[in-house]
Amino acid sequence: MKTGTSWWKRGWPPTAAVLLLLLAWQIGVQLSGIEKFKLPSPADIGREAVASFPRIWMHTEATLHISLIGFACGVAVGIGLALAMHMIAAVKSGLYPLLIISQNIHPAALGPLLMIWFGFLSPTPKIIVIALYCFFPVTVALTDALARTDRGMADYMRMIGASKAQLFRKLELPHALPSLFSGLKIAATYSIMGAVVAEFLGGDKGLGYYIQFSRNQFQTTRVFVALFVIIILAFIMFGIVALLEKMLIGWNQGRGE
Repeated sequence: MKTGTSWWKRGWPPTAAVLLLLLAWQIGVQLSGIEKFKLPSPADIGREAVASFPRIWMHTEATLHISLIGFACGVAVGIGLALAMHMIAAVKSGLYPLLIISQNIHPAALGPLLMIWFGFLSPTPKIIVIALYCFFPVTVALTDALARTDRGMADYMRMIGASKAQLFRKLELPHALPSLFSGLKIAATYSIMGAVVAEFLGGDKGLGYYIQFSRNQFQTTRVFVALFVIIILAFIMFGIVALLEKMLIGWNQGRGE
C-alpha cells in the first residue's frame, strides 16, 4: 500500500500537468480557428491515431527494432571502451580526448557518408548512427564511476591479498553500477531519437520515414501522431532500464535519504 501511495504521489503532478496542457491545447485550437494542417487539436490527433493504427504500428515496430539493435551495440562499445580505459592508463590517455572530439561531430552529419558506404536501404548505417548516440553517456558514466572507487577500501583489499580481478569484481564494479545505469537510461532514450534521425537520412520504413512522408503531403496530424509515439517509446525504453536497475541493484535505492 505504501508503494502504491508513493507511486501516486510521484505520478499525479506530471500527469495533471500533461492533461492540463492537452486541455489548453484543445481549447486554444478551437477558439483560434487555426487551420488543421497547421496545428491539429489533440482530438484530431487521437482520431488519426486510431484511423491509421495499422500503418503507425508497422513503422513503430521498424523503429523499435532498429533502436534495440543500435542500443545494444552502443552499450557494448561504451562498456568495452570504459573498461579498456580503466584497466590501461595509456588507452585512457589516448582515447578520452578522441571521445570528446567525437561528440562535436553530430552522428547525423555522418549519415550521408554511411549511406554511400553501406547502401541506402541497408540497416547498417542506422545501427551505426544509433550506436554513436548511445555509447558516449555509457562510456563516460562508467569510466568516471570506476575512477571514483573508494581508494581507502581498494588499498585495504590489496593489503589483504585481493587480486586485480577480485578488486574489480567485489569493489569497483558494484560501486560503479548505479552510475552505469544512469548512463544506460540516457542512452536508452537517445536510442529512439537516434533511430528517428537515422530514418530521416534514408530507408523506406520507420517513424522517421513516416514523419518525412507525412510532412511532404502536409499531413500534420500524422506527424503529431508519430511524435507522440516517439515520446511514448522513449519513456518505455527509460522505464525498462529503470526497472532493470531496481531489480539488479535495489540495494542501492534510497541511499543517502
